[in-house]
Amino acid sequence: MRDVLEEWGPVIDETIARVLPREVNDAYLASYFGEPTYAYDTEAIQAGLADPVWELLDRGGKRWRSVLFLVLVEAFGHDPEDYLSYACIPEILHTGTIIVDDVEDDASLRRGEPALHQVYGTDVALNAGNALYFIPLKLIDKNDADLSTDRQLQAYEMLTYELNRTHLGQGMDIDWHNRRRTEVSEAEYLEMCACKTGCLARITGRLSAIVTEQSAEIEERVATYTERMSVAFQIIDDVLDIEHSLGEAGDFGKAFGNDIREGKTTLLVIHAMETADRDRAERLQSVLAMDEPSDDDVLDAIEILQETGSIDYSRQRASELADEAEAAIGGLDLEPGPAETLTGFPRFMIDRRV
Repeated sequence: MRDVLEEWGPVIDETIARVLPREVNDAYLASYFGEPTYAYDTEAIQAGLADPVWELLDRGGKRWRSVLFLVLVEAFGHDPEDYLSYACIPEILHTGTIIVDDVEDDASLRRGEPALHQVYGTDVALNAGNALYFIPLKLIDKNDADLSTDRQLQAYEMLTYELNRTHLGQGMDIDWHNRRRTEVSEAEYLEMCACKTGCLARITGRLSAIVTEQSAEIEERVATYTERMSVAFQIIDDVLDIEHSLGEAGDFGKAFGNDIREGKTTLLVIHAMETADRDRAERLQSVLAMDEPSDDDVLDAIEILQETGSIDYSRQRASELADEAEAAIGGLDLEPGPAETLTGFPRFMIDRRV
């Protein structure tokens, strides 16, 4: 799978550069957004939209949602090259969500450098992030793959449905963080993940089925495949935050115990709160509620996660979700090569170390 990501990643970036150029001009703006009533200020749009977005994109990222879209298209027997503009949609949306997430979380870093709102200001970051929610609609409208009107409408309806649900997940996550809530059930946590991160993955799966004219049943099965894999991906992200922190004990940096310091409600925390004895559960709760926990506080919280087996439990739960993802596409009539890639993709996502 790593080879597939490395092969298609640069192609995705090149295609995004056609959708949102690094250097905007009047011709591009008129083509994508319509002729101006009076006059566009291209310099302002460059500074307020293109520059911050490309600064973030150039920092890297796995681009796995876009690459997965192309693998699914090929698995359905179509040439991925014919659908490159649609492959950009998940990555553009993902970029928009993380820009806005960082503002809402007042995050310091993103991909190893200052978050965009720290560099350009909250106003620029929010506007740029929100703009990226709407550019995909223009891609559906431009209709590079010559979709039927019915298929275009399906794509529009799918995008609005899934994007609405991402905000339900974000709303839950924000409330849990603001109130330092840990009395959250595992089912509620999984639903938050299924909405906040799973819906972007569902867009990847459903869009691949819509543009290649698959049945409603196949569309739902690939949606389930991508959603389960995305939730497993999120769980492993939280696990890696703790495991990397353990590896850095004694040499503390800003990234050490990041989720604990933020008071983040994760599956690890939920499991630990349910299984720890009363004193240890209260201690964990108190650390998560602190505005600025010390390094010793963070280490103590991580020790509780270890004592309760919450790290192993979360890895096992992610593994089960990966199995569910693989089962969702089992038996589909797919092209052999990409089908093999799809089967191995969920396991690749949870076995990663970064």
